[in-house]
Amino acid sequence: MAGDYETIIYEKDGRRAKITFNRPHILNAVAMTGAHEFDALAARIEEDEDIRIVTIAGAGRAFSTGIDLKDLAAGLIDDSYFDLWDRALRRFETMDKLVLCLIHGYALGGGLQLALAADIRVSTPSAKLGLPAIKEGLIPGLGTLRLARYIGLGRAKRLIITGDMIDAAEGERIGMIDYLVSEDAAAAEFEDIVERVSAANSTGCRLSKKMLESCFDLNFESFFSLYKERQTQATGSDDFREAMTAYRENRPPNWS
Repeated sequence: MAGDYETIIYEKDGRRAKITFNRPHILNAVAMTGAHEFDALAARIEEDEDIRIVTIAGAGRAFSTGIDLKDLAAGLIDDSYFDLWDRALRRFETMDKLVLCLIHGYALGGGLQLALAADIRVSTPSAKLGLPAIKEGLIPGLGTLRLARYIGLGRAKRLIITGDMIDAAEGERIGMIDYLVSEDAAAAEFEDIVERVSAANSTGCRLSKKMLESCFDLNFESFFSLYKERQTQATGSDDFREAMTAYRENRPPNWS
């Protein structure tokens, strides 16, 4: 099942939502139309209880280079863009689905911000990563919130203040990228990773994602109380009962 969007290809395949940015002629830069579409699509996916996993990629030579600088310079992008984009990213970051990105070519600005809001980042080694907003006199969105959580404050300050790019091989070394895939078989290797993540995608797995949202923000007592509440949800789920049955029968679980 596909949806009609001007700048995005959207397909729903069983329990999987597949998103592809589709402005390859400008490296999948996002203008006002794209921000509106991405915000609406994030809400649509969040509300779809059938979906359990989301994959995001880019057509052509790049994942995404973020905000469309040509439209920005022409005054065709207003401040509502940032609300739309960051609301969409927060939906993906907190939704009850696992979100994976396949990065190639370039993930710059808002493109990298999106990757940082995903659960798993997969990339070809040569892909270029960066938050160059400082070079346009801008703040690099909530990359200022997320990047340090992955790579540490010192590295985050360096990349944000200089706007420098690094390649994904370096990104993997410092914790920005989770998996590297080969340049010539990236799509197939990504599908293998999606399959492995899907095999772990139980209610308990998705509740673990919810727990990790608060791991830097709550004190021990509050976090432990939240953990006990969600562990009760996990052990009361059909997925837990299936996991226990599968263990007794010595087979992989079949998540509902």
